[in-house]
Amino acid sequence: MPAAVTAEACVDLDAVASNVRLVAARTDALVMAVVKADGFAHGSVRTARTALANGATWLGVTSCAEALELRDAGLVAPVLCWLTSPAQDFRAVIGADVDLSVSTPVHLRSVARDAARLAQPAAVHLKADTGLSRNGARPEDWWELVVAAREAERRGAVRVRGIWSHLAHADRSAHPGVGEQVRLFDELVGLARAAGLDPELLHLANSAAALGHPGTHYDLVRAGIAVYGVEPVEDRAFGLRPALTLRARLVNAKLVPSGTGVSYGHRYTTSARGALGLVPLGFADGVPRAVGDRAEVWVAGGRRPVAGAVAMDQFVVDLGDAPAGIGDEVVLFGPGDRGEPTVSDWARWAGTSPHEVLTRIGGRVPRRYVGGARRG
Repeated sequence: MPAAVTAEACVDLDAVASNVRLVAARTDALVMAVVKADGFAHGSVRTARTALANGATWLGVTSCAEALELRDAGLVAPVLCWLTSPAQDFRAVIGADVDLSVSTPVHLRSVARDAARLAQPAAVHLKADTGLSRNGARPEDWWELVVAAREAERRGAVRVRGIWSHLAHADRSAHPGVGEQVRLFDELVGLARAAGLDPELLHLANSAAALGHPGTHYDLVRAGIAVYGVEPVEDRAFGLRPALTLRARLVNAKLVPSGTGVSYGHRYTTSARGALGLVPLGFADGVPRAVGDRAEVWVAGGRRPVAGAVAMDQFVVDLGDAPAGIGDEVVLFGPGDRGEPTVSDWARWAGTSPHEVLTRIGGRVPRRYVGGARRG
């Protein structure tokens, strides 16, 4: 970390490369690298380029803006965008050869309308709700959607490239819900074929299923959190390496007596005479406010507790008798090699998921990239 930098998120592209290769080695299916939310705060374009160089052939995003950002950066790999409003104008993404997910006849009509205006068929993936009860067509509405999609194909407005769904329990190694969703997915694919559709890609597996449930792989797996090195299956480790290290430098340090109250409300009180250090990161940068008094950071060769409430721009660490002072490095989370906390530790302390901890890292935290390994 450069001496003049007070805080940074350092992204190890070699770790991203290794994680993508690991996923690709565990499946015969194509691999989609999900780079939504600015690549889970790792940087969508840099992550996408690294993933494509190391075994991924597809990219996944939620919004049309995210898809167009990839195209504007010169990335020509297939991209699927899956969260849109039927009120949107889809002409830009259709013209940029971005595939669109469709869950309702209303969405389908909007996409087909804009494709007709361009005189260019839109590639669509029909999404089925097989049990997550989020996006996707419910089984009782599926026939209406596939019939409408087949009619739009006949008119030349769309091409149904894929059928897909999302799993609710893939993070559990033996949850019966996975098999139930697979069976329903197969049934709905059969109905789509009976309606005359012939999709080239079926996909169901997220990161957890890509690594832990090989029977869900079909033609394509969608690797999200695994790309960034977080183990996605409960109580199992596959050898993924966390790619992001969040760190800062102490901008103040002071010696205080025992019994000193720290931060708002004095929820934390020092138990002995020692030093307090000030870290210039706060909840405006994505540090969860709820972790005060539970979280730890790595400083001066060991873990030290966060002292008191996390503020908007800063928090205090109880250094005790650690030989640390102004300018010394503090690691909030990293790969864990030295014993420093990981993003999974922070998620546990905050009562949330690693996905949320990563994507909360704000734009005022500069990103620095290291590595960038390419296959061969």
